Amino acid sequence: MAGAGVRIFRVLVCSVGVAAIGACATSPLGRHQFKLYSDQQISQMGALAFQQTVKETPVSHDATLTRFVQCVAGAITAQTSYPAKWDVRVFQSDDVNAFALPGGGIGVYTGLLKVTQDQDQLAAVIGHEVSHVIAGHANERVSGQSLTQAGMQVAGASGMVGAGTLALLGMGAQVGILLPFSRTQESEADLLGLDLMSRAGFDPRQSVTLWQNMQKAGGGKPPELLSSHPSDATRIAQLQRRIPQDMPAYQQAVAAGRAPQCGPVPR
Repeated sequence: MAGAGVRIFRVLVCSVGVAAIGACATSPLGRHQFKLYSDQQISQMGALAFQQTVKETPVSHDATLTRFVQCVAGAITAQTSYPAKWDVRVFQSDDVNAFALPGGGIGVYTGLLKVTQDQDQLAAVIGHEVSHVIAGHANERVSGQSLTQAGMQVAGASGMVGAGTLALLGMGAQVGILLPFSRTQESEADLLGLDLMSRAGFDPRQSVTLWQNMQKAGGGKPPELLSSHPSDATRIAQLQRRIPQDMPAYQQAVAAGRAPQCGPVPR
C-alpha cells in the first residue's frame, strides 16, 4: 500500500502547482523523480556537509590504507561523467559505513574495512554510494523533506488541526513518503553501483559476498517497512538477479586490462 501511495503522491506533485514546474526528472533507471533544487545548489550543500565532516571526524593518517581506498574509489569514479573532482577521505571510526556526497566528497570509515575482505567488496560499497550522487538521490530527499515541512506548516497555520494530529501527520509523511522513497533509492543505488563496479573491472559477484558479511556483522535491525534500507535478504536477491546482466561488462573490462590492482585490504 505504501508503494501505491508514493506513486499517487508523485503524480499529484508532478502535475499540479507552479512550484512543481520543472521539478520532475527521471533517474538513470527510468524512475520518476521530484527535485526542487538545482544541481549546483545540491552540490554546494554536499560540499559544506563534507567540509563539516572532515572538521569533526578524525581522518586516518595511515598512508597505505588511504592509497588503497583512493585506488578503489578512483576506478569507480572514472566510470562516471560527474563533473566534480572527487575528494576521498578515510575516517578513523569503528562505524561500518561509507558515504558519497554531491560536490564530490567520498568518506570511508575504517570500521567498514573490517567487513570488506577485498577490493571488489569495497568497490561494491563505494559504487553504491557514488550511485546515490549520480542518480540525484540527495536532491530527491531534500526536496521531499522540504515539501513535507511546507505541508505541515500549512496544516498548522490553518488552525484546523491540533498538535496531536500534526504529530500523526509527521509520522504519516515519514512512513508513507520519505522512507519508501529512501528504500527505493537504496535499491536503485545497489543496481547502479553494480553497473559501475563491473565497468571498472571489479567482480560484481563479490557484492553478494559483501552483504552476506554484513548479515553476519549486523546486530538488531528495524523491520524493513520502517527502515531506510532494504533488508539484507532483499538486497542480496536483487543483486543476484542483476549480476548476469553485468558480467559481460566486467569480463570486457578485464580483457581490456582495466582490472584494478589496488592490493589486499590493509590490516
